[in-house]
This record gives sequence, structure tokens and C-alpha cells, in this order.
Amino acid sequence: MTTSDLPIPDYDHLALGDLTGRVRSLDRAQLEVLIGFEEQHGARAPVLQVMRARRDQLDAGAQPSSGDPTPPGTPSSVAPSSASGDSKVGTATTGPPVNPPSHGTPTNPAQPR
Repeated sequence: MTTSDLPIPDYDHLALGDLTGRVRSLDRAQLEVLIGFEEQHGARAPVLQVMRARRDQLDAGAQPSSGDPTPPGTPSSVAPSSASGDSKVGTATTGPPVNPPSHGTPTNPAQPR
């Protein structure tokens, strides 16, 4: 089995926090595929703990969420941009100018006054 066969795209590159949210959209069969893959390849204890806990939740009657297991920023999950070009940034919405402190700048603290 390769990573392209897994139910979560880019599985190998996900942080534990991202994985925790994405496994909620998987059914038990998809979760078993991921657990088997992780046991054979990484066997990362925290990852297996999250996936086994979710499997236990599914066994207890929980339903997969309607979330999308694809990572944010992929073409299918990117919202279309505004075609009108209406930007809220302008002279009225910009912040104040940034002046260095009188005792010097953080990158050059020995600068005289």
C-alpha cells in the first residue's frame, strides 16, 4: 500500500492536531486502513492512540462527521476569490507608522540617540 491509496491525502505530512480533526470524517473501514498503515510504517504511539480512540468511538455508535479529510489549501477546499477586487485595505484602514524607539532599534540597540 502506498500513501496515495490512503483515505487522507498527505497523511505522512500531517501534524497530530490536524490528523485528530481529519479522522473524524472517516468511517471504520477507512480508519482501519490508516491504523494498519501506521502500524507498518511509523508506529507513532500518539497517532495510533488518536486513531484507536476514534475507532472505539465509532464502535460505541458515533457517526463520521461531515468534514472533509483533504487538507486546507487544496484546490477542492479553496474558496473562490472575489472577482471584483474589493479590498478593504486603504489609507483609512492602515495602521499608524512605525517609528523606532528613541533608544535605538532592536536590531541595532547601540544606536545613539
